Amino acid sequence: MIIVTGAAGFIGSCLVKRLNQEGFNAIIAVDKFDSPAKNQNLEGARIQERVDRDNFFSWLEKNHELTEFIFHIGARTDTTEFDKSIFDKLNVNYSKEIWKRCVSHQIPLIYASSAATYGLGENGYTDHDDSRSLEKLKPLNPYGWSKLEFDVWAVQQAEKPFYWAGLKFFNVYGPNEYHKGRMASVVWHAYQQIQKAGKVRLFRSHRADIEDGKQMRDFIYVRDVAEVCMHLMEHRKGNGIYNLGSGTARTFLDLATSVFSSLGKKPDIEFIDTPADIRDKYQYFTEADMAKLRSAAYTLPFTSIEAGIDDYVKNYLGRGPSYF
Repeated sequence: MIIVTGAAGFIGSCLVKRLNQEGFNAIIAVDKFDSPAKNQNLEGARIQERVDRDNFFSWLEKNHELTEFIFHIGARTDTTEFDKSIFDKLNVNYSKEIWKRCVSHQIPLIYASSAATYGLGENGYTDHDDSRSLEKLKPLNPYGWSKLEFDVWAVQQAEKPFYWAGLKFFNVYGPNEYHKGRMASVVWHAYQQIQKAGKVRLFRSHRADIEDGKQMRDFIYVRDVAEVCMHLMEHRKGNGIYNLGSGTARTFLDLATSVFSSLGKKPDIEFIDTPADIRDKYQYFTEADMAKLRSAAYTLPFTSIEAGIDDYVKNYLGRGPSYF
């Protein structure tokens, strides 16, 4: 059996479907399953059992001998949430309990970290996994701090799963994110804006050295994320923390123009001021150093933003309720 936590969420549900495509059908889906919107992500998925998040540890104690692998993708991901206790419970302590059980039962583990740990990128975007390097990072919000706290705790542990990897997701976009609302990708929001108003609104640059719309992010298609997870599960080469982006920063203008292009429309982009309360925390550039993942024998190319958005718009967003 393969366990996927956060199985009804964006990345988790896409991973479940990708596992199914490779013939893995004994999937244990762990989530709260209290959101009808999210639960639609698993329609058509082949799942052996659904386990409530709060009952998972008791379930695992009874079934660990049959468990072959755990993907711990579930997390509280709202970057606008400032109640640290929520992140302590769901992102830190819950993850520690999974880690400890993977150690005691010798279960290989892949867990979701985040590029939010890098903050403004003052220390670069290289995926070091020694505690000294990690402790130099300065996340911008409690979500990022929770992910960093667990990364630091994990690398400091004397006892580790015999195989483990933490994946620092960069800006992931793609099908099955519709339920995320304001936390959905800029691609999703751009599509919705075009459908409603015929134009896209982007934040204006507040730096003299960067033009409006030329702020850059490392955008990665969710299909690539699922592919990397499959590779690491099957090859299990190299324990540690890995960046998971495309390795190529692209501008928000590139993104918006690609959405218009996929819809066969002429770009109409309006720039608005970045809210004053987040300007000092606004990232103008992110780009994953992907050398470590390449050293773990991952050789597939990453989907360009043009190709990823074209697939997303034409085969998912443009077809109504169509899921990965």
